[in-house]
Amino acid sequence: MNQLVRPRIAASACPHDCPSTCALEIEVFDGQTIGRVRGAADNAYTAGVICAKVARYAERVDHPDRVTHPLRRTGPKGSGQFERISWDDALDIVAENFIRTEAKHGAEAVWPYLYAGTMGYVMRDGIHRLRHAKKYSGFFSTICNNAARGGFIAGTGKLAGPDPREMARSDLVVIWGTNAVNTQVNVMTHATRARKERQAKIAVVDVYMNGTMKQADLPVLIRPGTDGALACAVMHCLFRDGKADWDYLERYTDAPRGLAEHVKSRGPDWAAKITGCPVETIEAFARLIGERPRAYFRLGFGFSRSRNGVVNLHAASCIAAVVGAWRHEGGGAFHSNAGIYHLDIGLIDGGDIRDPSVRMLDQSRIGPILTGDSASLFDGPPVTAMLIQNTNPVVVAPEQELVKRGFARDDLFVCVHEQVMTETAKMADIVLPATMFVEHDDMYTAGGSQYLLLGPKLIEPRGECRNNHEVICALGKRLGAEHPGFRMTPRELIDATLRKSGWGTLAELEANRWIDCQPDFETAHYLKGFAYPDGKFRFKPDWHKVPFGRWHTDMSAIKMPELPDHWQVIEEADAAHPFRLATSPSRGFLNSTFTETPTSLSIERRPEVMIHPDDASPLGIAAGDLVTLGNRRGQVRLHARLFEGMRRGVVIAESIWPNSAFIDGRGINTLTGADSIAPFGGAAFHDNKIWLRKGDAAVGR
Repeated sequence: MNQLVRPRIAASACPHDCPSTCALEIEVFDGQTIGRVRGAADNAYTAGVICAKVARYAERVDHPDRVTHPLRRTGPKGSGQFERISWDDALDIVAENFIRTEAKHGAEAVWPYLYAGTMGYVMRDGIHRLRHAKKYSGFFSTICNNAARGGFIAGTGKLAGPDPREMARSDLVVIWGTNAVNTQVNVMTHATRARKERQAKIAVVDVYMNGTMKQADLPVLIRPGTDGALACAVMHCLFRDGKADWDYLERYTDAPRGLAEHVKSRGPDWAAKITGCPVETIEAFARLIGERPRAYFRLGFGFSRSRNGVVNLHAASCIAAVVGAWRHEGGGAFHSNAGIYHLDIGLIDGGDIRDPSVRMLDQSRIGPILTGDSASLFDGPPVTAMLIQNTNPVVVAPEQELVKRGFARDDLFVCVHEQVMTETAKMADIVLPATMFVEHDDMYTAGGSQYLLLGPKLIEPRGECRNNHEVICALGKRLGAEHPGFRMTPRELIDATLRKSGWGTLAELEANRWIDCQPDFETAHYLKGFAYPDGKFRFKPDWHKVPFGRWHTDMSAIKMPELPDHWQVIEEADAAHPFRLATSPSRGFLNSTFTETPTSLSIERRPEVMIHPDDASPLGIAAGDLVTLGNRRGQVRLHARLFEGMRRGVVIAESIWPNSAFIDGRGINTLTGADSIAPFGGAAFHDNKIWLRKGDAAVGR
């Protein structure tokens, strides 16, 4: 009875919405329970290091609040009043409502809605197969990365860059627009290795003194949405001081003389007024880059959270071309390697049967869509039925008051397939229990590195949980949807996709655990030419022709800067709204995931807003006071934390807490806008003007 039970160590991959997609080693006991989760030491990017959130994943798998059987709502929407029903009854109810909706309003009145609660191809993208087969409304994915991806592609022509492991062989690592300590710890692994082994420097650009900024040799603190001005000033200094690599510029770029002339009027004095960053810091940043052209620019997703983010990221990426950083191992600019994998996922997502005439509804505009905005609906039928997987829009979507109002509609039927009872699930008519990543088979690609990884099923699902693929196939059968993918198992889909894409077989991937897909050095550094027909990096992109593959509703009306610049389309502070709010990611949560786990909750404690002491004092605000933030979209009450690590007039609210964690039940996305970022769509979560005042008496100081 006292015999020690030893676990087996199983290989897997992190499923969450993080660029690292870490290779994992997981303790498994008797096929039923997981123990410790560690990073795979022999994976050259993960290098044995993972975030604390995933290391304690057993807290999620065995959380007492997991949804473990199908539920039907019995009380008002949002009340949390449900009764247990069978899987057959639940699926029949969903199918009947979809059929009824289609008969009344047409197929486009059904909107399958998803996002990145899992990044596995089978479990994330299978819902598209159902919507393509049934011609339900399409899903224009905008909430995360369109501006950043589009800005990077504007320069290079492709979403790919130098091997991220090369950061360890750099002389300067520039971390810009990402708090890597909170969101992708492996960036810090390789950057700090370069500092230790090569005496490299680390420069970090961000809007507050977060954990990554505190590790920098040179922290560059700016106001939100002013990155383009900083980049122009840096390039001004590089051209002025003779640090531009003219041999590289003439050979590999499109308009170097025009750029040099353009930034003559955009020096540090000009940029300091816009960014709030002192001239001395801007000069020091430029000097560091000029002295160390073997510089790796790691450009993050923070750019996507600003209305001018596409121009800002493009401007930052241009610096690498000005100094010829792409020539060097450990040099160049990197945002994502999503463009290297050449996966044919038609069997998974049904893209081969997509009807391009079916309308594409914007993910970020779910609030206006569900409240009947005709422009957002393209003058088509209302959305009256939804299936939601892998996302929690009642908490994470912008303009939350509209989102809540939409979900409260009596004529809207909603089925949510979920792991825990989120606030979106509480608004549902039917809730279906979902598996977690260790309870199903899937495969993953890493945007932040270069690996294709397998995440096999390791333990049996809790209770009656079923995976996304099972649910999609069961609904497809009831709805008469036809596609070969509905008749395949997850493992068969993975094997067939690997074979079609030229990556071998499932058996080979299972034996090897991952595939290193990194292109050769010359390709990754664009030394054979960039991905435009003339092989040139674009300082002067034609924004109408950037090969991003996504759209914006009124592209023809948008006038964008021809060359890198400060694009003045952000939500600037004004007399009525003297502060600018950024909703930055916390260390303990990942979007709205992990907000239920005990360790994360103990770290994050409660929703707070960081306010500069010099801004708080005139308002009579002390540490711990209850304060109210507001704008035309609504009001939010939370507690003040005094913090000197921002520019005056900037406030930071870390993490996406559940709405219920706020005193009035209104979460931070009450204040964020759902207007679509030009030119490729998106949501400006870090770009909000607000007013701020002292609220009720201090609570729980």
